[in-house]
Amino acid sequence: MNLRQLRYFAKVVETGNMTRAAAELLVAQPALGMQVRQLEEDLGVALLRRHSRGVEATPAGALLYQRACAILGLVEQTRREIASMAPDAVQAVRLGMTPSLMLAIGAALAVRVREALPHVRLSLAEEMSHVLVDQLVREELDLALAYGVPEHPAVARVALHHEDLVLVTLPGGAPRRPVALAEALEERLAIPERRDVVRETVTEAAHAAGLEVRLAYEVRSIAAIKGLVLRGEAASILPYASVISEVQAGLLDARAVVAPALRRTLYLAWPQRRGPLPHEAALVAEIRAALEDLTARLGALAHPA
Repeated sequence: MNLRQLRYFAKVVETGNMTRAAAELLVAQPALGMQVRQLEEDLGVALLRRHSRGVEATPAGALLYQRACAILGLVEQTRREIASMAPDAVQAVRLGMTPSLMLAIGAALAVRVREALPHVRLSLAEEMSHVLVDQLVREELDLALAYGVPEHPAVARVALHHEDLVLVTLPGGAPRRPVALAEALEERLAIPERRDVVRETVTEAAHAAGLEVRLAYEVRSIAAIKGLVLRGEAASILPYASVISEVQAGLLDARAVVAPALRRTLYLAWPQRRGPLPHEAALVAEIRAALEDLTARLGALAHPA
């Protein structure tokens, strides 16, 4: 048993599919299969159960996966800690966040970390939540602020707060009142692609209420969605954080969606088998402080997790 075999085996368990695991590991599938078979032969027990949908861990495989995560995490933690002992060492941390959060707190967080943690070099990446989760699974990020993070064996998460979605339109002169979901769905809507948390939240709530979602535009970019609304071409259902500046400037109107309320949960997430980062506690404290400022701006649209 060696570290490469443990890493390969853990990826197979996390993806539940040999082909997908091989693609994420950038190895040939026959070579991956051979490493797993050698591991099973060395231990004298079946580690995977093959079926039509892929593979799943046997009881022995589940135990090995837990230990493999601990071992691989300890190896990575040791590497980071030793590297941090070098003179003038700077710890690079890759943090992903959604477009709405990048607009709301990205710049402020970068400045906070630079001033408070000179030994941390923060690298910010912007993607939709489902893409961030995929990047965490592939260990391309150290941390991510993402919405609706599902349970996944490769990802650890902690809920930070719940946030209501709003109907975004051009200002109409009418009092800003909450709008029922049925009324919101009568608008010409521009919302993100499938798998996006906003899209899934709207679709699930509509189906539960027996309503139909008719899209005028399917757009992955928050900036492009706002552009369509500002041109009068569409309305949208978005997190308030993504339109605060335009609402405060009087360019857009935002009304909470009710009956039912549309709510999503923000998580701080990280790769399950990643060991602690140097300065991680201080970094997380800065992230939470930046989010507290955002929560204050959201007002009644934000709720404790």
